[in-house]
Amino acid sequence: MCLGIPGKIVRRDDSSGLPMGTVDFGGVRRDVCLAYVDQDVALGDYVIVHVGFAIAKVDESEARRTFAVLQEMSRLDELEWLDELASPSAPP
Repeated sequence: MCLGIPGKIVRRDDSSGLPMGTVDFGGVRRDVCLAYVDQDVALGDYVIVHVGFAIAKVDESEARRTFAVLQEMSRLDELEWLDELASPSAPP
């Protein structure tokens, strides 16, 4: 199963010649390649991230709905790690 996680772009950096950014996943931040969505996104936008690559822009309400689904899924034993990621109250 492939899983794309929504997150908010909080920083951009194009200095390496490759569009990169820091994406916030409900308090968990990761560096992400923005090459696939570079022309469509700006700071504050939400993107779907799969294995370190932003693959699509998504609106905030869709991102929140997806977080809610992930949080529900995290109640399954094999997906416990999603609970922290999906929790909106996770510390930055």
